[in-house]
Amino acid sequence: MAKLDVQAIRAAYPALADGYAYLDGAAGTQVPAAVIKAIGAAQAVGLGNAGGAFPASDRATRITSDCRSAIAALTGGEPDGVVLGPSMTALTYRMAAALARDWRPGDEVVVSRLDHDANIRPWVQAAERVGATVRWAEVDLETGELPAGQYAGLVSDRTRLVAVTAASNVLGTRPDVPAITAVARAAGALSYVDGVHATPHVPTDVHALGADFYATSAYKWSGPHVAAVVAAPSLLDRLRPDKLVPSPDAVPERFELGTPPFASMAGVTAAVEHLAGLVADAGSAGLRERVLASMAAVQQYEEDLFGVLLAGLESMPRVRLYGRAASRTATAYFTVEHLTPLQVATYLAGREINVWNGHNYAWELTGALGIRDSGSAVRAGLVHYNDAAEVDRLLSAVAELAG
Repeated sequence: MAKLDVQAIRAAYPALADGYAYLDGAAGTQVPAAVIKAIGAAQAVGLGNAGGAFPASDRATRITSDCRSAIAALTGGEPDGVVLGPSMTALTYRMAAALARDWRPGDEVVVSRLDHDANIRPWVQAAERVGATVRWAEVDLETGELPAGQYAGLVSDRTRLVAVTAASNVLGTRPDVPAITAVARAAGALSYVDGVHATPHVPTDVHALGADFYATSAYKWSGPHVAAVVAAPSLLDRLRPDKLVPSPDAVPERFELGTPPFASMAGVTAAVEHLAGLVADAGSAGLRERVLASMAAVQQYEEDLFGVLLAGLESMPRVRLYGRAASRTATAYFTVEHLTPLQVATYLAGREINVWNGHNYAWELTGALGIRDSGSAVRAGLVHYNDAAEVDRLLSAVAELAG
């Protein structure tokens, strides 16, 4: 397998030159110069709204098409099935409203306590409005696993949708999504997979996952604040979301509200191309093949580096780690005895180390763990531009705190 040249990758990110250790990638990554350049270049040549009879409008149309194709290459979907929007949360509410039109009292939806609230609350609220029943998949609080076996008892012929994450944004846990979506499919239910935290860390194949809908956000994988939901065009064609009368009725445009951020979408395409170029020996392979090769290398690199981080934290007697799933992303969630998570994060910030503290919108999970009301925990997440020196800095600083 090809390996990452991490120092060359780091040099592509202007923000990393400030000396801080950016271990906050789970909340949003920095962007490479190529993405910044692509956004600026799109603005510099002039853009118009789509559908006009002049070149600036044609450029906007082309940018949109390229963005859909890039996200399809990243996820294994089809360009005509890529719905674009401002955030995963906004798009999920949009999809929930459209899907719930066909729900009736007595229907069921299944959500999990492992998920970010953006893949829980839209479904719970939509179910409440129509009188549908919400069923909960529970987390093994000792390991952080989401046992797939429980879904056989949760899904029935009344289940309309199963919502599940491809990776927990705080514990890093990667559930057996194909097994879960297979149960949903056998019962005639749809599956909505939150891939926001998984996409930056592992190769993604929506078909292998069995996801009817797959959500992702570009700002988690070195792009700007643009999100997407990937689905089969034929499935999207069955849904009728609320929309303005004169706005496009074709798929996927019918799900997109208002004028999109064309320049930012040019940055999304550049971000996918950046990811595809992380390994140098992909040759003349297509974009999808190069993305898969790069993300396989990213996964291996992050797993190796995360092993060092975990071993270091586990060796500190006053540090408590949450989650020890067998399959997980490079995300550590921990507390330091006698200190609040905010105190830990503030101390680390003083040493130019960026980490997050709090529930990080894992509302149900932190509640189940019994830590939400006390500030939850500290999250340190690795992405492909982090290096061993940054991990060492974090471990040294936490060791100072832990005594």
